[in-house]
Amino acid sequence: MPRTRHPGRHLHRRLGQQRSHALRRGATVSLLAVLGPGLLAGLSDDDPAGITTYSILGARYGYALLWVLLLSTVALIVFHELGARLGVVTGRGLATLIRERYGGRMALTAVSLLVVANVGTMCAELAGVAAGAELLAGVPKGLSVPIAGLGVSLLVLKGSFHRVEHVLLMLSAVFVAYVVSGFLSRPDWGAAAHGLIVPSMPGGRDAVLVAVATVGTTLAPWGLSFIQSYAADKRIPIAELRYERIDVISGAVLTGVIGLFVVVSCAATLHRRGVEIDQASDAAQALAPLAGDLAATLFGLGFVGAALLAAAVVPLSTAYSISEALGRPADVDDTFRQAPTFYVAFAAVVLFASAVVLVPGAPLVPILFLSQALNAVLLLGVLPFLMRLGRDRSVLGAHVLGPVGRCATALAFVLVAGAVVALGVLSVA
Repeated sequence: MPRTRHPGRHLHRRLGQQRSHALRRGATVSLLAVLGPGLLAGLSDDDPAGITTYSILGARYGYALLWVLLLSTVALIVFHELGARLGVVTGRGLATLIRERYGGRMALTAVSLLVVANVGTMCAELAGVAAGAELLAGVPKGLSVPIAGLGVSLLVLKGSFHRVEHVLLMLSAVFVAYVVSGFLSRPDWGAAAHGLIVPSMPGGRDAVLVAVATVGTTLAPWGLSFIQSYAADKRIPIAELRYERIDVISGAVLTGVIGLFVVVSCAATLHRRGVEIDQASDAAQALAPLAGDLAATLFGLGFVGAALLAAAVVPLSTAYSISEALGRPADVDDTFRQAPTFYVAFAAVVLFASAVVLVPGAPLVPILFLSQALNAVLLLGVLPFLMRLGRDRSVLGAHVLGPVGRCATALAFVLVAGAVVALGVLSVA
């Protein structure tokens, strides 16, 4: 007997499939709409100072300290998620919340720490532009640094929010160069996996300094301020917070992955041959005879692209923080007349950092590397504010940190504090 057909059943199934497709399309659209804060804050951490730190880590210690990068990436996820949550739920930046909850004096103290860290980091970004441009095209820093400073200033201060975001996201595609360069170097993936999950610490102060710099460059103070202010400026609805978490996790994981490929590139070539380097441009030059000209060129291109991306984001973070601490408007879409403090702060950071880098004989390598260790120290003054705000129900309401979130932020803070204390003990010993 032939089976009886049930048109209603097929119609119900078809409607269910259509509803499922519509829900998936809606989720995709929502995710694409919120993408930006997490990706930009995360990928900007892989700036010239970060690439230099990772290059030195791989060249000096091979795969042994990859576990520090893994823990730093986990801490980055924890605190960037908290920063994005605060920005989305409250619609306010970090400095604004500190000023409203703890007073103007505390806000200025926190912002002072951020400004010190940001200015040092901006010097590192422009030093990276100078080193990369000279390496790839022989362009002197007297030309490359002013052009880069003017370019990022015009992009941010003259563009609309969405145009700035689109350009920065497109620029971040340059990091693919490090992945390709890593594969071309033919690393020992077994040794890399061992170094990633089995902690070990080579003896001496220098190894601890590299570990601390790795923490400071991965979890940078300016990134914490930027992601919250940028999420607030983007005006992401609270209902889309779960999609913003995907953005944050994606950006942090990509940051760690790119850092890993930089480390393994240098570990597989420079460390294996005993080649000493002082900065990432040295690594790019040394890669040519060991992994081929293509690997070296890609490494250099990634270096310049990373410098330009971070050179736009770091002064933007500074301008947000200063304006918020003073209770002034701080939106990318505002005109100079509407937000003069925002514009002046951005330009001042770019001009000051450019002047420092252009000083004849400026110590660019210490600027690139030691600024990241300074970042880790300054984190100890910034992270407690984030942790207190995250636990404050009057600030976050139903989105306040739960037991798991409190434990995660506490453990991440212990990681940073432990690294800084270890460096301090070894420095005075």
